[in-house]
Amino acid sequence: MLKQNLQQKLLQKLSPQQIQFIKLLQVPTVSLDTRIKEELEENPALEDFSLSNMSEPEEAYPDKDPDDDSYNKDDNEQSDFDEFNIDDYLQDDNVNDYGSRYDQNGDDDEERKEIPIAIQSSFFESLQAQLDLVPLSDKDFQIGQQIIGSLDDDGYLRRAIMSITDDLAFSQNVMAEDEEVEEMLKLIQSFDPAGVGARDLQECLLIQLRKKDPNDPIIKKAIIVVEQYLDEFTRKHYDKMERQLSMTSEELKAVVNEILKLNPKPGDSNEVNTKQMQVIPDFHISNNDGVLILTLNSKNAPELRVSRSYQDMFEHYDKSSQKDKKLREAVQFVKQKLDSAKWFIDAIKQRQQTLLKTMNAIMQYQYEYFLTGDDRNLRPMILKDIADRIGMDISTVSRVANSKYVQTEHGTFLLKSFFSEAIQMESGEEVSNKEVKKILENFIGAEDKHHPLADEKLTEILKDKGYNIARRTVAKYREQMNIPVARLRKEL
Repeated sequence: MLKQNLQQKLLQKLSPQQIQFIKLLQVPTVSLDTRIKEELEENPALEDFSLSNMSEPEEAYPDKDPDDDSYNKDDNEQSDFDEFNIDDYLQDDNVNDYGSRYDQNGDDDEERKEIPIAIQSSFFESLQAQLDLVPLSDKDFQIGQQIIGSLDDDGYLRRAIMSITDDLAFSQNVMAEDEEVEEMLKLIQSFDPAGVGARDLQECLLIQLRKKDPNDPIIKKAIIVVEQYLDEFTRKHYDKMERQLSMTSEELKAVVNEILKLNPKPGDSNEVNTKQMQVIPDFHISNNDGVLILTLNSKNAPELRVSRSYQDMFEHYDKSSQKDKKLREAVQFVKQKLDSAKWFIDAIKQRQQTLLKTMNAIMQYQYEYFLTGDDRNLRPMILKDIADRIGMDISTVSRVANSKYVQTEHGTFLLKSFFSEAIQMESGEEVSNKEVKKILENFIGAEDKHHPLADEKLTEILKDKGYNIARRTVAKYREQMNIPVARLRKEL
């Protein structure tokens, strides 16, 4: 039986301008310049005032009087359209207006240098270069290439040999046996970096150990540990390993140190640490005799303007008495670009105001902390505290806090690091959970590594200091600081 229902729903839909502002708000300073360059390239009606040439020749943007007789001549009218090249603009007009087209730049060598190159390419190219030096048959060479192409970013071969054999048959028409692929894999496992081509961690470590001095007794015992006691080694069950391998504590310590020198991710061994984005602070806080002064990084305040020549062009075409289809398209195109330029400039200005407003509220809330840099002066603060102060949505504060940095006299910090939950002390005073984490970190750092402090002991220490928190909370804070449990912190 069919039923008809009438439902009323309240939906909130963001305008394109609001979406643009939200996206710009999330962009870190290091990427803002690139984002602006993209917009300048895509929208000729937008100009960078700091780079624009104020003395451009008039003929670059002809502004003829529509009433002038020469303008009404067919040949001059056609000349105006040819110079404007409206067709060229219209072809690209529907290509994502605010998408990334950074890789489609022209022949500017300086711009091309900034295009990021995949880190993995150097690793795979190195393996390919080593393969090229080995005298192989065409078939073996193709098998080797297939294996290298099947490695993951860590340098491991996580695919089954049978799958590689099938890939060779279906994609390259190379009929190979599993044994042939195994032989080529052994060859690639002899390449640098040591451990490459392993199928699991155990094989990776063994490949590296077997490349060392085979007559060294420590190496021999390290191979036995990895072959037979890797689980015990990982769980730091050192007493069990000493008993079963009949080793002294000094011998075991030497074996453990030898294994710890190995690289568990050989694919990363040639990687330059460029994956981490360079941190450029969005704000600067300086201390002027006890008075904090907040400034916005100038990179966040570009001098953008709407092109005057484009405005003149719009007025020129809009006032024309003769408007055929091509001219109407020209007027529509120019107006769209002018509107987009205005929206973008407004979004940039709104971004600046929101950043300053949010950071100023955080600075006032945590004034004592920014004066001293002492974590004990960091007040409990949640997103809602700042959102209420500046009259904005919590999600807006979150976008700023998660991607912006401030430079102070005590270091450069992500705004998110100033937010923390409150902990109730026995005295009734509320303190930041960051204070508790700092105390935990200090006690764990000073502990006897032969007898590390368990979570229960850490809970007792905190209670003695007036921090009445549960053991599970201590465990949570320890995990948030990436500190392992006591057993895994134990050293020989």
